[in-house]
Amino acid sequence: MCGRYTHLYSWEELHRLMSLTVPGIPIENRYNVAPSQQAPVVRLHSEGKWRTELLRWGLVPSWAKDSKIAYKLINARSETIAVKPSFRSAFKARRCLIPASGFYEWQKLQTTKQKQAYYIRSKGDGPIVFAGLWERWKPPQNELIESYSIITTNSNDLIRPLHDRMPVILEPKSFEKWLEPDASPDELNSLLKPCSPELLRIYRVSSHVNSPKNDDAQCIQQEDSSNCS
Repeated sequence: MCGRYTHLYSWEELHRLMSLTVPGIPIENRYNVAPSQQAPVVRLHSEGKWRTELLRWGLVPSWAKDSKIAYKLINARSETIAVKPSFRSAFKARRCLIPASGFYEWQKLQTTKQKQAYYIRSKGDGPIVFAGLWERWKPPQNELIESYSIITTNSNDLIRPLHDRMPVILEPKSFEKWLEPDASPDELNSLLKPCSPELLRIYRVSSHVNSPKNDDAQCIQQEDSSNCS
């Protein structure tokens, strides 16, 4: 799964990575993005341009009675998004790219009830991009809410010791296909696979990251260099 992540990139880095042509929103460094918070996503607009916008993490389907369902829909399993009512409409027509710098995972410790936090980022420390879905929900007498979910898949060999799921990390050559309105389900499903372990590195971080209130560089500070991969 993916329950917390970071974005420490600039608009210029996104522009180079995604060949964006529409000026983006101001992007501030975030060391601990948590569900219900807003974060940048890239999506295709009607004029055919890719735009960077802030959406709320935790997808709220258009048919939802209230927004509480969002806490259950921060992730979407790749194996079921085409059929699950919460995601199938978005999978057909509302896909997005979610730029990140890394994500966190927690490993259960055998000796205690505590969990050890790990930070996973690209080996080159540049942006990585998750596959995502987005939705619009209009509650009665309230403002429109636009929200998103991160798609997950089976873990690769690097992440599997920590958790059996990981976010789908797309290669740059797959960005256009993922956002293409006419892409077939088979074409899209072919992209929803674990990335190569060679693209990532992982290291232990402290329990400072456990609280969403903590959003600073200490969250990604390496705790023990002997556990770095």
